[in-house]
Amino acid sequence: MSTYYFARTLDESVASAIERVTAALKEEGFGILTEIDVQATMKKKLDVDLPPYMILGACNPHFAYQALQLENKIGTMLPCNVIVRTTEEGKTEVAAVDPMASMQAVKNDALGAVAMDVRNRLRRVIEGL
Repeated sequence: MSTYYFARTLDESVASAIERVTAALKEEGFGILTEIDVQATMKKKLDVDLPPYMILGACNPHFAYQALQLENKIGTMLPCNVIVRTTEEGKTEVAAVDPMASMQAVKNDALGAVAMDVRNRLRRVIEGL
């Protein structure tokens, strides 16, 4: 595992993986605020062909509210991004940001407990796929 994300490779389609990760996130209290189709955007803006690559902006309102109360600029790091992409081997990778890595840039010790709880939930989502 990398120091700034959790990942898992699956033997299923991107669409199927998006359904599964969305359901798993919901079980941990997250909703999807944004869906960015990187493949379509790069084709439209740069005429570049990329394999399927989606960025899901996941948010747990309870933890987002707590974080905003502790650090009013933390919105610059929200929502928590989860990617679903086709790998070079034709498999599907799902990866989520590690909020503890993101929080290292913020000098606010009170955010540690919130970030750790979010980290644990996102890790459970990825490991449970």
